[in-house]
Amino acid sequence: MTSSAADKKYLRRLGHNLKPIVTIASKGLTENVGAEIDRALNDHELIKIKLSVGDRAAKKLLSDEICTSYSAQLVQSIGHILLIYKKSKKPNPKLSNLLRQ
Repeated sequence: MTSSAADKKYLRRLGHNLKPIVTIASKGLTENVGAEIDRALNDHELIKIKLSVGDRAAKKLLSDEICTSYSAQLVQSIGHILLIYKKSKKPNPKLSNLLRQ
């Protein structure tokens, strides 16, 4: 879905009012944090993640690792917040941030 600029703009608009579901702190991407990201992406499709790590390079490296590990696409990165998207195979209309809008 996110191949064009219009699609990304639509996802950014939907993600504007979302709160971060997962926070990644100094321990980085642990197994439990990874499981929570995977669950959130399967349930909600579009999520925000808050990064409380060091500098800009560390944030970029972590965002690339998240997107690669969970086959997600980075929609937007502003400050400490990432907005990522992954299409669900069977989206739940009550949980999906795309279908509830």
